[in-house]
Amino acid sequence: MSTNPLLDTTGLPLFDQIQPEHVTPAMDVLLAEAEEALAKVTGPDVPADYDALSLLLDVATEKLGRAWGAVGHLNSVADTPELRAAYNENLPRLTEYYTRLGSDERLYAKYKALNEAQQSLPAEQRLSHARQRALDNALRGFVLGGAELQGEAKVRYAAIQEEQAAKSQAFSEHVMDATDAYAYYAQADELAGVPADVVAAARAAAAAEGKDGHKLTLHMPSYLPVMQYATHRPLREALYRAYSTRASEFGPADKDNSGLMRDIVALRQEEAKLLGYQNFAQVSLVPKMATSPEQVMEFLLDLAKRARPFAEKDMAELRAFAKDECGIDDLQAWDVAFVSEKLKEARYAFSDQEVKQYFTEPTVLKGLFGLIETLFEVQIRPDTAPVWHESVRFFRIERAGQLVGQFYLDPYARPGKRPGAWMDDVRGRWKRPDNGATQTPVAHLVCNFAKGVGDKPALLTHDDVTTLFHEFGHGLHHMLTKVDDIGVAGISGVEWDAVELPSQFMENFCWEWDVVQKLTSHVDTGEHLPRALFDKMTAAKNFQSGMQTLRQIEFSLFDMRLHAQPGREADIQAVLDGVRQEVAVNIPPAFNRFQHSFSHIFAGGYAAGYYSYKWAEVLSADAYAAFEEAASGSQGVLNPEVGRRYREAILEAGGSRAAMENFKAFRGREPQIDALLRHQGMS
Repeated sequence: MSTNPLLDTTGLPLFDQIQPEHVTPAMDVLLAEAEEALAKVTGPDVPADYDALSLLLDVATEKLGRAWGAVGHLNSVADTPELRAAYNENLPRLTEYYTRLGSDERLYAKYKALNEAQQSLPAEQRLSHARQRALDNALRGFVLGGAELQGEAKVRYAAIQEEQAAKSQAFSEHVMDATDAYAYYAQADELAGVPADVVAAARAAAAAEGKDGHKLTLHMPSYLPVMQYATHRPLREALYRAYSTRASEFGPADKDNSGLMRDIVALRQEEAKLLGYQNFAQVSLVPKMATSPEQVMEFLLDLAKRARPFAEKDMAELRAFAKDECGIDDLQAWDVAFVSEKLKEARYAFSDQEVKQYFTEPTVLKGLFGLIETLFEVQIRPDTAPVWHESVRFFRIERAGQLVGQFYLDPYARPGKRPGAWMDDVRGRWKRPDNGATQTPVAHLVCNFAKGVGDKPALLTHDDVTTLFHEFGHGLHHMLTKVDDIGVAGISGVEWDAVELPSQFMENFCWEWDVVQKLTSHVDTGEHLPRALFDKMTAAKNFQSGMQTLRQIEFSLFDMRLHAQPGREADIQAVLDGVRQEVAVNIPPAFNRFQHSFSHIFAGGYAAGYYSYKWAEVLSADAYAAFEEAASGSQGVLNPEVGRRYREAILEAGGSRAAMENFKAFRGREPQIDALLRHQGMS
């Protein structure tokens, strides 16, 4: 067992050594250690003392969590049948332990005793503000974790957690498998209009399999350019139909997510009832900024009302252009991206493909790192660590020569890697109770960009660049924290509907001329993006922003209604159809099964929480407005003084204060919606 890489948590994960056969033996050892810690900490010999509890329990569970996190990460980015089997074999064991931990009455009693003892102490002897918040969060977690349930209710609660975990994992696997399984081998004439680099990549993919033609897939770097540029309408329809019906009844029965969605939502509603709530949406909102499902739906419908006139105008223009300029009288879902791109090119005289030639990956990274270094007074350096794929890179962040944090960057799409982009933690900042040392945070930053073809660097669309900045915002929130208590350091303990603030905040810099100059060098000439082209991009920034806003509201309202109205899981399609009739201006075809791959709410952490993107956008736009207000000719928005205030009030404070307190510490007031509407051209 001494050679099992999952048991070595002294440094960074040994990703290059971890094999499926290591998983179960490692979990045997780490679960046994965690069980022993739980038994000791709930016994009579351990006092209700913060440090004593942390030394025994947090050390053991953090070690378990880091090892299991490494397995889960590999399951997302380097999936194999063997690893999946090992992951699924151990998932119920981990779920059972954490469920039992979170509902242990003896442990709950110790935390309550600790909290009560604090109230009788003089203020100077009490826990620090950060520790008290971590304790408050823990007590709330016990209640939501079923610690106050008794008998059959407690047994059923635990069973629900295991069932939910297994079904959510199956949902995610079905989406990945359906995405990986599809391939369309197109002939050259079908690819008219598709960018040359995409065609070359498709040809190379087919050739690698010893096949003729061009291999098109449902991974974004392949799928999206076809939908935007292919003039061959039947090809767009074929790919759209495959993409929008992934993991549904239109594919293999064993990969159909229909039943899983019903079961997952029904289990959540049952959990809510056991905990004394009317619906799961209420449970979901307990640790969030929003106070009720009704408040959230009111917020969404108000935003929909504001956006609707702009969305209707967007849609009318699209239909007219499709008919007059593209010869399409019956605009269909598979035409929308294509006609939108043509309309944008006609109106603003540029294409995404033209812009993409300037955003070479090395230059984008250099510019992004430079921006972070300027604003947040840190340095980013290349670093070394074991990785799971040759394309993964590793970096360190320093301030005044001292290590602040580190991150892995996994930028490219490939088979066996979950679609989308995300940030995840490898470990959190923590002044460790076992040795007194401060553990620095480490993050995963994962995207799914198209890899460069031949000796050319990867070319990013402006949307890709925005995605990269978004995930880096999450990463900075995790890595720049100065909080030493692991439960509230970085993103830990942050209200879920505020967690998107730092990520969406970073997106704004992608629209600043001074920043964009440093992000661009043409793939062939090395020239920066011309000002004239940037001005066209800026003019087009809010192109179809009304439609895009309503689309996000559609997803958010669907999610909230599904979880706020018990029984609606019996006909999930009807819930989505109802929402679309109410808020959408672009209703997809009847066969569309978007919900079957809506991993955010069925396999992620966004159940009854997808509204967080729009909620936090109000916060992030208003936070960015502080940089706009302080902008000067010499430095533009890259004002280190404002950056320092933002870093200290929001990034460094992390979850140690309420999100509203953090925001007010930065802005001096509560957030206002004006900046968001202005940024999106809807004021």
